[in-house]
Amino acid sequence: MYDPTRMSGESLPLWYNQGASEHTSPSLPTHLVDVAIIGAGMAGLSIAYHLLRAGKSVVVLDKGNIGSGETGRTTAHIANALDDHFFMLERMHGEEGARLAAASHTAAIASIESIANAEDIACAFSRVDGFLFLHAGTDRHELEQELAAAQRAGLEVDLLPHAPVPFLSGPALRFRNQAQFHPMAYLLGLAKAITRMGGKIITGAHVTGVQEDTPLRVQLEGGESLVAGSVVVATNTPIIDRFAMHTKQAPYRSYVIGVPVLKGSIPRALYWDTGDPYHYLRLAGDDDLLLVGGEDHKVGQDSSPEDCWARLEDWTMERFPTAGAVQFRWSGQVQEPADGLAFIGKNPGLNPHVYIVTGDSGNGITHGALAGVLISDLICDRSNPWKDLYDPSRKILGREAAREFVKENVNVALHYGQWLLPGDRALPQIEPGHGAVLRRGMRRVAVYVDDDGQRHECSAKCPHLGCIVAWNRAERSWDCPCHGSRFDPYGHVLTGPAQRDLGRLDQEQPALDPPASAE
Repeated sequence: MYDPTRMSGESLPLWYNQGASEHTSPSLPTHLVDVAIIGAGMAGLSIAYHLLRAGKSVVVLDKGNIGSGETGRTTAHIANALDDHFFMLERMHGEEGARLAAASHTAAIASIESIANAEDIACAFSRVDGFLFLHAGTDRHELEQELAAAQRAGLEVDLLPHAPVPFLSGPALRFRNQAQFHPMAYLLGLAKAITRMGGKIITGAHVTGVQEDTPLRVQLEGGESLVAGSVVVATNTPIIDRFAMHTKQAPYRSYVIGVPVLKGSIPRALYWDTGDPYHYLRLAGDDDLLLVGGEDHKVGQDSSPEDCWARLEDWTMERFPTAGAVQFRWSGQVQEPADGLAFIGKNPGLNPHVYIVTGDSGNGITHGALAGVLISDLICDRSNPWKDLYDPSRKILGREAAREFVKENVNVALHYGQWLLPGDRALPQIEPGHGAVLRRGMRRVAVYVDDDGQRHECSAKCPHLGCIVAWNRAERSWDCPCHGSRFDPYGHVLTGPAQRDLGRLDQEQPALDPPASAE
């Protein structure tokens, strides 16, 4: 069985080693509550906090511990310098849309700072500059476009000859008033405030569905349920939609390493380059640990994901030759929306009291914080200037957004073709601690060999929409290359949109038992 503190992966992020405490879960309420929130990450707890301040009764449910999903795997860049760039957002949402996006993320940073101060949360929050510098071989024109667009959007940004890093970065944009913090310390402080205000946070609660009656009923594994006036699904990707939202976004894995550096050798700031995939950097600890992220790829679509960490290390050592040996390595999952902005608001379903937060791109911290404000406004029937911009029902407009929409959905369709491919004749030798997808007749079998040499077999068919999962050597998980569902080595669901485990085909067997053909 998986460890709930490592729910979304085998690797252990820096933040978990710095004292994420356990949370005592109260019993499930038997009475109607105003709002049930699924997901105890940045978005879920931010929404709960604002709703409680508005006088609502709130219950937060999470299958794991607080922050054990993707929030605990972030590098915690708190930025209004958005990953998809303002010149692209202008093309997809117009100048006013880009301006609103900048304003909403600026407000999100201020909200985090205000809550940290008001609740006396010791999370090492600090304001820093952010620097976007040229990746080797990238045209300077991209920076000039972004400078003009970001200034039109109302941000404090200027062009410098280079970023303050110990290598020749080339020209760079400086974004003022960005921020960073310790994400787990912030979440635990937020949880303490939520509990003090009368909110309930119930961990170890596996939600299997939401009945869209009136009132709504949240169903849990084991048969229990919770009745609520409104439900918010803040689970990185919605676990209640079979299809609608998953065509508008695509799941990606992103990788991080932590290397020791001499304190004072790198100014405290946020850093990104213009590569594709891009790299992102910040300091942590006592400014003596450099976190370097990047090497993103579609979930389940890299045959050697562990090599991503090696490439990050090579990239880092070329530019920071005095850095020490890698001390931390982990990966996380982000949802890339086709038009560059998150989906925050009413779920495009039958019941108008179901809300979702998804499509965070690389700005999950600020998207989660602004969701706290926006979703609470929607539930409390207050006006909000960001409502239409982040509406999950919005159409994907603009040439670039439409091209991205088509590209990602063609990619999904191609992976359904795995059902038609023949299998190899020879059974591969699966190393202990790893897995492989085999073919037995028309059935695809996910075979995991544990450290003791026992084989465990599950159906390789993702229970969400039937795509064939792939083995992730880096995180020791089964990953769906279509919509990003992930399962532990034994088939237990880790992350949605799947709500059920992979179908178990057998009991434990010796690893060298029956032959099958390799996928």
